Amino acid sequence: RFNRASLINVGFLESGNDTDYIAMHDVDLLPLNEHLDYSFPEAGPFHVASPELHPLYHYKTYVGGILLLTKQHYELCNGMSNRFWGWGREDDEFYRRIKGAGLQVRRPSGITTGYETFQHLHDPAWRKRDQKRIAAQKQEQFKVDREGGLNNVRYRVESRTDLSVAGAPCTVLNILLDCDTNETPWCTFG
Repeated sequence: RFNRASLINVGFLESGNDTDYIAMHDVDLLPLNEHLDYSFPEAGPFHVASPELHPLYHYKTYVGGILLLTKQHYELCNGMSNRFWGWGREDDEFYRRIKGAGLQVRRPSGITTGYETFQHLHDPAWRKRDQKRIAAQKQEQFKVDREGGLNNVRYRVESRTDLSVAGAPCTVLNILLDCDTNETPWCTFG
Protein backbone atom coordinates (compact mmCIF):
# COMPACT_ATOMS: atom_id res chain seq x y z
CA ARG A 1 0.00 0.00 0.00
CA PHE A 2 0.97 3.62 -0.43
CA ASN A 3 2.61 5.38 2.53
CA ARG A 4 3.21 9.06 1.74
CA ALA A 5 4.82 9.86 5.12
CA SER A 6 7.37 7.04 4.86
CA LEU A 7 8.21 8.10 1.30
CA ILE A 8 8.84 11.67 2.48
CA ASN A 9 11.13 10.27 5.20
CA VAL A 10 12.97 8.27 2.53
CA GLY A 11 13.30 11.36 0.33
CA PHE A 12 14.76 13.27 3.27
CA LEU A 13 17.29 10.53 4.03
CA GLU A 14 18.25 9.94 0.40
CA SER A 15 18.78 13.66 -0.28
CA GLY A 16 21.89 13.48 1.89
CA ASN A 17 23.80 16.64 2.67
CA ASP A 18 23.21 18.25 -0.73
CA THR A 19 20.14 20.16 0.46
CA ASP A 20 19.35 22.45 3.37
CA TYR A 21 15.55 22.27 3.25
CA ILE A 22 12.77 20.10 1.90
CA ALA A 23 9.51 20.78 0.10
CA MET A 24 6.79 18.29 0.96
CA HIS A 25 4.75 18.88 -2.21
CA ASP A 26 1.67 16.92 -3.27
CA VAL A 27 2.00 15.92 -6.91
CA ASP A 28 -1.67 16.72 -7.59
CA LEU A 29 -1.51 20.34 -6.39
CA LEU A 30 -0.45 22.75 -9.13
CA PRO A 31 0.50 26.29 -8.02
CA LEU A 32 -1.08 28.97 -10.22
CA ASN A 33 0.22 32.13 -8.54
CA GLU A 34 3.77 33.21 -9.40
CA HIS A 35 4.03 35.14 -6.11
CA LEU A 36 4.05 31.99 -3.96
CA ASP A 37 7.25 31.80 -1.95
CA TYR A 38 9.31 28.60 -2.11
CA SER A 39 12.47 30.11 -0.61
CA PHE A 40 14.44 28.82 2.37
CA PRO A 41 12.07 28.67 5.39
CA GLU A 42 14.52 30.25 7.82
CA ALA A 43 11.91 31.35 10.38
CA GLY A 44 10.34 27.90 10.66
CA PRO A 45 7.98 25.60 8.75
CA PHE A 46 6.29 27.49 5.91
CA HIS A 47 2.93 26.19 4.72
CA VAL A 48 2.66 27.34 1.10
CA ALA A 49 -0.75 25.66 0.57
CA SER A 50 -2.36 27.27 3.62
CA PRO A 51 -6.04 26.68 4.46
CA GLU A 52 -6.89 30.15 3.13
CA LEU A 53 -5.48 29.19 -0.30
CA HIS A 54 -5.99 25.43 -0.70
CA PRO A 55 -8.98 24.61 -2.92
CA LEU A 56 -10.15 21.71 -0.72
CA TYR A 57 -8.87 21.80 2.88
CA HIS A 58 -9.72 24.79 5.06
CA TYR A 59 -9.17 23.79 8.71
CA LYS A 60 -6.63 25.78 10.72
CA THR A 61 -4.37 22.85 11.69
CA TYR A 62 -3.99 21.71 8.06
CA VAL A 63 -0.32 21.51 6.97
CA GLY A 64 -0.65 19.31 3.88
CA GLY A 65 -0.35 20.10 0.20
CA ILE A 66 2.91 22.05 0.21
CA LEU A 67 5.04 22.49 3.33
CA LEU A 68 8.65 23.73 3.43
CA LEU A 69 10.95 22.84 6.34
CA THR A 70 14.64 23.15 7.04
CA LYS A 71 16.33 19.80 7.38
CA GLN A 72 17.11 20.71 11.00
CA HIS A 73 13.41 21.28 11.76
CA TYR A 74 12.39 18.05 10.03
CA GLU A 75 14.91 16.14 12.14
CA LEU A 76 13.66 17.91 15.28
CA CYS A 77 10.21 16.40 14.53
CA ASN A 78 11.79 12.97 13.78
CA GLY A 79 10.21 13.26 10.36
CA MET A 80 6.75 11.87 9.78
CA SER A 81 5.11 8.78 11.27
CA ASN A 82 5.52 5.55 9.29
CA ARG A 83 2.21 4.18 10.59
CA PHE A 84 -0.06 5.79 7.97
CA TRP A 85 -0.72 3.32 5.16
CA GLY A 86 -3.32 4.42 2.63
CA TRP A 87 -4.46 7.96 1.99
CA GLY A 88 -4.83 10.64 4.65
CA ARG A 89 -4.22 11.57 8.29
CA GLU A 90 -0.38 11.68 8.13
CA ASP A 91 -0.41 15.49 7.74
CA ASP A 92 -2.66 15.90 10.78
CA GLU A 93 -0.30 13.82 12.90
CA PHE A 94 2.67 15.80 11.53
CA TYR A 95 1.04 19.06 12.68
CA ARG A 96 1.10 17.66 16.23
CA ARG A 97 4.80 16.79 15.82
CA ILE A 98 5.58 20.33 14.66
CA LYS A 99 3.79 21.80 17.69
CA GLY A 100 5.44 19.25 20.00
CA ALA A 101 8.85 20.36 18.72
CA GLY A 102 8.00 23.96 19.68
CA LEU A 103 7.88 25.15 16.07
CA GLN A 104 5.47 27.73 14.70
CA VAL A 105 3.92 27.21 11.27
CA ARG A 106 4.06 30.32 9.08
CA ARG A 107 1.80 30.92 6.10
CA PRO A 108 1.78 33.20 3.04
CA SER A 109 0.55 36.75 3.29
CA GLY A 110 -0.44 39.11 0.52
CA ILE A 111 -1.69 36.36 -1.81
CA THR A 112 -5.03 37.62 -3.15
CA THR A 113 -6.03 34.68 -5.37
CA GLY A 114 -7.71 32.78 -2.49
CA TYR A 115 -8.97 29.32 -3.40
CA GLU A 116 -7.91 29.94 -7.03
CA THR A 117 -4.21 29.92 -5.99
CA PHE A 118 -3.85 26.21 -6.82
CA GLN A 119 -5.40 23.72 -9.17
CA HIS A 120 -6.14 20.39 -7.53
CA LEU A 121 -5.56 17.82 -10.28
CA HIS A 122 -7.04 14.83 -8.50
CA ASP A 123 -9.96 13.25 -10.33
CA PRO A 124 -11.58 10.58 -8.12
CA ALA A 125 -13.15 8.84 -11.13
CA TRP A 126 -9.77 8.52 -12.83
CA ARG A 127 -7.50 7.74 -9.87
CA LYS A 128 -9.07 6.29 -6.76
CA ARG A 129 -7.31 6.94 -3.46
CA ASP A 130 -6.49 4.10 -1.10
CA GLN A 131 -8.81 4.98 1.80
CA LYS A 132 -9.24 1.53 3.36
CA ARG A 133 -9.15 1.64 7.18
CA ILE A 134 -9.38 -1.39 9.43
CA ALA A 135 -10.47 -1.10 13.06
CA ALA A 136 -6.95 -1.03 14.55
CA GLN A 137 -5.83 1.66 12.12
CA LYS A 138 -8.89 3.79 12.87
CA GLN A 139 -7.88 3.81 16.54
CA GLU A 140 -4.28 4.74 15.72
CA GLN A 141 -4.96 7.57 13.30
CA PHE A 142 -5.66 10.23 15.93
CA LYS A 143 -2.69 9.39 18.18
CA VAL A 144 0.75 10.95 18.06
CA ASP A 145 3.38 8.37 17.11
CA ARG A 146 6.14 9.18 19.61
CA GLU A 147 8.52 6.42 18.50
CA GLY A 148 8.35 6.20 14.72
CA GLY A 149 9.67 8.44 11.98
CA LEU A 150 13.07 9.09 10.45
CA ASN A 151 14.73 6.89 13.05
CA ASN A 152 12.95 3.69 12.00
CA VAL A 153 11.73 3.93 8.39
CA ARG A 154 12.66 0.71 6.61
CA TYR A 155 13.02 0.62 2.85
CA ARG A 156 15.07 -0.51 -0.11
CA VAL A 157 16.02 1.56 -3.15
CA GLU A 158 14.99 -0.61 -6.12
CA SER A 159 16.40 1.79 -8.72
CA ARG A 160 17.70 5.32 -9.29
CA THR A 161 17.20 7.28 -12.49
CA ASP A 162 19.01 10.56 -13.05
CA LEU A 163 17.32 12.99 -15.40
CA SER A 164 16.88 16.67 -16.11
CA VAL A 165 13.66 18.65 -15.65
CA ALA A 166 13.75 22.05 -17.38
CA GLY A 167 17.54 21.93 -17.13
CA ALA A 168 17.63 21.10 -13.41
CA PRO A 169 19.17 17.78 -12.32
CA CYS A 170 16.72 15.37 -10.75
CA THR A 171 16.86 11.82 -9.38
CA VAL A 172 13.84 9.55 -9.46
CA LEU A 173 13.90 6.77 -6.87
CA ASN A 174 11.88 3.57 -7.02
CA ILE A 175 11.37 2.65 -3.35
CA LEU A 176 10.14 -0.55 -1.76
CA LEU A 177 8.84 0.12 1.76
CA ASP A 178 9.04 -2.56 4.44
CA CYS A 179 5.59 -3.62 5.62
CA ASP A 180 5.79 -5.03 9.17
CA THR A 181 2.42 -6.73 9.64
CA ASN A 182 3.08 -7.17 13.36
CA GLU A 183 3.54 -3.41 13.84
CA THR A 184 0.99 -2.16 11.28
CA PRO A 185 -1.22 -5.02 10.07
CA TRP A 186 -3.05 -2.51 7.82
CA CYS A 187 0.04 -2.10 5.58
CA THR A 188 -1.29 -4.83 3.26
CA PHE A 189 -4.59 -5.17 1.45
CA GLY A 190 -4.98 -8.77 2.68
